[in-house]
Amino acid sequence: MDNGNDQQIDVGSVVEAVSADHSFGAPLYVVESMCMRCGENGTTRFLLTLIPHFRKVLISAFECPHCGERNNEVQFAGEIQPRGCSYHLEVSAGDVKIFDRQVVKSESATIKIPELDFEIPPEAQRGSLSTVEGILSRAADELSALQEERRKVDPKTAEAIDQFLSKLRACAKAETSFTFILDDPAGNSFIENPHAPSLDPSLTIKFYERTPEQQATLGYLTNPSQTGQSETSLGTPSTQTTALPHGTIGATAGHRAIAQSNSTDISDNLFRYTAPEEVMTFPSTCGACAKLCETRMFVTKIPYFQEVIVMASTCDDCGYRNSELKPGGAIPEKGKKITLSVKNITDLSRDVIKSDTAGVKIPELDLELAGGTLGGMVTTVEGLVTQIRESLARVHGFTFGDSLEQSKINKWKEFGARLTKLLSLEQPWTLILDDELANSFISPVTDDIKDDHQLTFEEYERTWEQNEELGLNDIDTSSADAAYESKEPTKLP
Repeated sequence: MDNGNDQQIDVGSVVEAVSADHSFGAPLYVVESMCMRCGENGTTRFLLTLIPHFRKVLISAFECPHCGERNNEVQFAGEIQPRGCSYHLEVSAGDVKIFDRQVVKSESATIKIPELDFEIPPEAQRGSLSTVEGILSRAADELSALQEERRKVDPKTAEAIDQFLSKLRACAKAETSFTFILDDPAGNSFIENPHAPSLDPSLTIKFYERTPEQQATLGYLTNPSQTGQSETSLGTPSTQTTALPHGTIGATAGHRAIAQSNSTDISDNLFRYTAPEEVMTFPSTCGACAKLCETRMFVTKIPYFQEVIVMASTCDDCGYRNSELKPGGAIPEKGKKITLSVKNITDLSRDVIKSDTAGVKIPELDLELAGGTLGGMVTTVEGLVTQIRESLARVHGFTFGDSLEQSKINKWKEFGARLTKLLSLEQPWTLILDDELANSFISPVTDDIKDDHQLTFEEYERTWEQNEELGLNDIDTSSADAAYESKEPTKLP
């Protein structure tokens, strides 16, 4: 990285570079900084770069010519993601190739190995770009750094650490099976999937809503003194006068309330079926700044489908907006598979309701997305394909890295071209929604759903494993059913 053209600049120029929208060709910045080991001045080099199909990162490298101290760090120049992410990588004994997977660990991520009861907290390792083997080796080196001093002061602790290091190094050499967990509330960490765009049998990805504590750690929680509110106002209702509700009872207020939410798809698609009879407004807490806000909710019936609940929240303090679509009614006894044969431009405009539990398949591309990958959404067929394309581009990083084989690069380019051709309708293709809870829906283009021959619905019995994953095997309603059956109607005198 060192060359004669490096120029000394201030940190302000680096900040401007991070703020600018540079995708490629960003210059290398060199800043004079103090070495924390010897106290002399060294140099820190900053490079803003874009990891293909991931996001922008700021790579910094420090080097001291006086004592030889060197270190590097990766920081994210983009925004914090809407949800946190959790990667579970199952490592089998003897599987050496899995240790070459590249790992992006942000400064807010935690690494865990449950089998060893081992955890690397966010403050222990800074943001880094490494591999599974590199992270484990670095952890082992840091634990063994002061072992000689520990043996002199506390021999028992040193002996226990030696025993743990032997187990950790055994994991790093694939001598034993273990689970590598990368959990990041900011959603900016990543583990490479070498089988992309196909599913990885060893890797499980889950996205989750952050807790108030995680929001505060990421800096979302505002200072109550700055807004003139007491600290107790975060957890208890305020006694001061609040603003009037955004929505009141009635269909007109429902249109106005949902229009303030994040997604316009909900209002565009759901209101073409039925308008809400009543919009309910109740107090809640903002998920971003923890201030009191209001949530609006209404229930509507979609023909040929079922009852659904639409919820929308808006915070006047920080401007956070959120909308959700939840299924109503009882849990269906069977799962449902919906198959649509896409043949013309009208099919791309069909309304699609995809629940959190629905998986998506496109057989012509050998593409399969597990349930929960894209979350719940109200969109169209064209919008769903666009979401799949953007999700693959965002999640499956390192697609065109320098270390990737040319055959894999060509494979990714070919797959991206085939995915784009779906929307041009050069040839018919098939869209399959497989929902274990039967809470997904594709709208027909005919007045009677039976006359739509391009759309088929198939019900199936869920397996025991599917019910176990959904938590249905542990539900016991026999006592409640018996109580309702034995209850006699009240007789009037």
